[in-house]
Amino acid sequence: MAGNSWERVPIDAQSIEAPLSHAAIFLVLCVADGADALNKARSVLGGLDDLVKTVGFRDLSARLSCIAGIGSDLWDRLAPGARPHELKPFTPIAGNPHHAPATPGDLLFHIRAERPDICFEFERILLQSFGSSVTTADEVTGFRYFDARDLLGFVDGTANPDGKDIADSALVGEEDAPFAGGSYVVVQKYLHNLDGWGSVPTPEQEAIIGRTKIDNIELDDDDAPRKSHKSLATIVDTDGTERDILRDNMPFGRAGHGEYGTYFIGYSRRLWVIEKMLERMYVGDPVGSYDRLLDFSTPHTGTTFFAPSRRTLQALADGSPLAASSADGSGSTDND
Repeated sequence: MAGNSWERVPIDAQSIEAPLSHAAIFLVLCVADGADALNKARSVLGGLDDLVKTVGFRDLSARLSCIAGIGSDLWDRLAPGARPHELKPFTPIAGNPHHAPATPGDLLFHIRAERPDICFEFERILLQSFGSSVTTADEVTGFRYFDARDLLGFVDGTANPDGKDIADSALVGEEDAPFAGGSYVVVQKYLHNLDGWGSVPTPEQEAIIGRTKIDNIELDDDDAPRKSHKSLATIVDTDGTERDILRDNMPFGRAGHGEYGTYFIGYSRRLWVIEKMLERMYVGDPVGSYDRLLDFSTPHTGTTFFAPSRRTLQALADGSPLAASSADGSGSTDND
């Protein structure tokens, strides 16, 4: 069977490189204390791949996929003494005047498909499997909006890596060999002030974002008095290497409640890249020149996870020993 024959088989669990979808659910759960709840979490994680196949087989063209991410505290419960070397809780960022909060979360399930009902059915069975062993910390249903635009009217995700660059940017490599193939994941739920944003003239909106609104052309703001969102979110290492992340952001909203937002989800080979990006957005570069998009978009959550490879996820579910990280655990930012 050559190539990616999605018509023949569903996408395996933990397929970070699965194609972007038209529908998604972002589900963050907290696992209760005690051995029973932990054992239930192991059981559900161990059956994740089978559940993807069971639900996905109902419509193979829907391309159902699910990625499970594990938070720092739960990781220590599942595998004491063996952890990805950069994994830690989300660090709140105190900028002026905006800040990024840290919120609870032991498990992230990023459920994607071409049909929202397939996402819903997967989530329903998943939560039924967990029973009372978990509580829901956050649940967001996202949708693809026109030509991949956010609710602010701009195309989102243009700078995503593709092809071989996806693995180079999003998947841990031999620098932390026991956890190779996994990915650090950061999620934030942003709510937008659309009335305020709508009052801003389009040229000023474009200067804030760093791209033209209609045709999505990147603007050069190197000589501008203040960096755009695009420039602040671009991370260049000390050796001049640009460090990308893989985004699968999605709009969400409830018009009857006046709720309009973007769910940010970033996958990265190196957690420090996302942390540096957020620091530049909230603190500014130079300090004080924060991302002006934050005047209209407010984060309500912030949680960090590690999405292990399929093999490592199964080992965590089975309670099998994991090899300790070869790194020193300091979260260093050395080049690799």
